[in-house]
Amino acid sequence: MTITIEQPQLDAVAERKVPGGGDPAELVLDAGFVVPDANAFGNTFRDYDAESERKQTVEEFYRVNHVRQTHEFVARMRAEYGRLDKTEMGIWECIELLNEFIDDSDPDLDMPQIEHLLQTAEAIRKDYPDEDWLHLTGLIHDLGKVLLHPSFGELPQWAVVGDTFPVGCAYDECNVHFKYFKENPDYHNPKLNTKLGVYSEGCGLNKVLMSWGHDDYMYLVAKENKCTLPSAGLFIIRYHSFYPLHKHGAYTHLMDDEDKENLKWLHVFNKYDLYSKSNSRIDVEEVKPYYMSLIDKYFPAKLRW
Repeated sequence: MTITIEQPQLDAVAERKVPGGGDPAELVLDAGFVVPDANAFGNTFRDYDAESERKQTVEEFYRVNHVRQTHEFVARMRAEYGRLDKTEMGIWECIELLNEFIDDSDPDLDMPQIEHLLQTAEAIRKDYPDEDWLHLTGLIHDLGKVLLHPSFGELPQWAVVGDTFPVGCAYDECNVHFKYFKENPDYHNPKLNTKLGVYSEGCGLNKVLMSWGHDDYMYLVAKENKCTLPSAGLFIIRYHSFYPLHKHGAYTHLMDDEDKENLKWLHVFNKYDLYSKSNSRIDVEEVKPYYMSLIDKYFPAKLRW
């Protein structure tokens, strides 16, 4: 089944000030999603220098991540986990597994992952009621974090979460805690530390190895299990943590035309992925029937993981 989607009207979802008597410190998407000016800890979103109880944990995470995510490591992990021979289960079963985990790379939230998935999906659903594929993408975008579970090898967090970046070429200085890349052996490898490295101009992100983690793993699971989400949905799953690209505009020299089209939807999605994080709770049982219907529409009952 081929899903045809219209390109998002980016002007219609541009950030603007709350009208009338609204709080001037808040931003709102045109369809109504209010963007708070502070995360669950009272700090600016994605502020890695803000003093908080999570600052030290987050920085240590990125230190280890940047040192150990080499081109060789990524190729090995992708080959191993690309076999999808760990288990078989449905999408909702996987969602329930994530209840046990909190993302050590996230400075904005310290709640179980199912809370974030539902917050993201429900915020999108309110503003894009007709784009059911985008609702489901919001729900499942982080399911690759099951790599943290013992059934999947219990990978360390530095190999599962955090911002992603290309390996096999120079690290852009916009990467969070860039300084720690200098301890990565690839940083000093002349074959891997130039602007293009092992790639070519406009080769397409599909040909680029990204740091290993939940994004690429969930993309492999969705693709190999023949899910019918549109190309933009798979792109969002695979690159939603690629902040150097969609926040800072780095690495665009590696993109092809399809990447550029799909990036428009990723920009839309990112607002909900980032700014919907809060301590408010979603009634799981109330919304579950709707999302089960979408899972049945786009995925088989059981998937190889």
